[in-house]
Amino acid sequence: MAITLAEKYMPYVDEIFTKESKRSLITNQDFTWTGAHTIKVYKVSTSKMNDYNRNPAAGFTGSRYGEIHDLDATTEEFTLKKDRSFTYAIDKLDKDETVQQLAAASSLSRQQREVIIPEVDTYVYGVMCDNAGNKPAALALTAENIYTEILKASETLDNAEVPETNRFIVVTPSVYALMKKCKDITMETDIGNDMRLRGVVSNLDGASVIKVPAIRLPEDFGFMMCHPSATVAPVKLEDFIIHECPPGINGSLVEGRVCYDAFVLDNKVKAIYYQATA
Repeated sequence: MAITLAEKYMPYVDEIFTKESKRSLITNQDFTWTGAHTIKVYKVSTSKMNDYNRNPAAGFTGSRYGEIHDLDATTEEFTLKKDRSFTYAIDKLDKDETVQQLAAASSLSRQQREVIIPEVDTYVYGVMCDNAGNKPAALALTAENIYTEILKASETLDNAEVPETNRFIVVTPSVYALMKKCKDITMETDIGNDMRLRGVVSNLDGASVIKVPAIRLPEDFGFMMCHPSATVAPVKLEDFIIHECPPGINGSLVEGRVCYDAFVLDNKVKAIYYQATA
């Protein structure tokens, strides 16, 4: 006797694990591109100090304050380069016959979590590493040397007069494991709930430690110490549209466009220290 066993599809989607973005912690939105595709920022020079000439010699015709020079006022230009888009369709019967799991709204949310956020994150982190003002030679990080290298980064930022408050250390999960194994490191894990929700896992010597999946970072990433004032990471446009039964499609047409970029300011490159691994 043959028996055909029943099959049942549950109204559940096996979602891929994803991480929320943490780039807002280490970047800023100080500039606006509203109404423009390119903006320019001034860089103004300063004047050197002189010895005041209190008793000039007879016939002196110059300034007692020193030789007069004009200040330079040059500009740096930021043009948005990343203008990205996506589109897909969901047939009305496909939606009905998948227990409503193939729906436009939920699929759009999934697109943002699994595609858009990782792409923007990867790009921003790459720009910061490429334009870091401090790039020591690549080396193999171990539990024995990780603290020494982080102290070097902190010292470098100190000497560049980078603000001591609001510094961040970005690490991969593997480097974070090395930090926890290092006998010289005592990390403060009593982090405020608001910062923990945003991705801060601990505090080391006054710098907040952020753990980022290695897949969103450059291949040779070791760690990065930075101050958010150095990098502007605008997302000028996030436009997502669901068209119901447009011409030629019996169902939903989903379209999206994201315009973004990242820029490291010339006068603040020293606020980023990037240590690559050998």
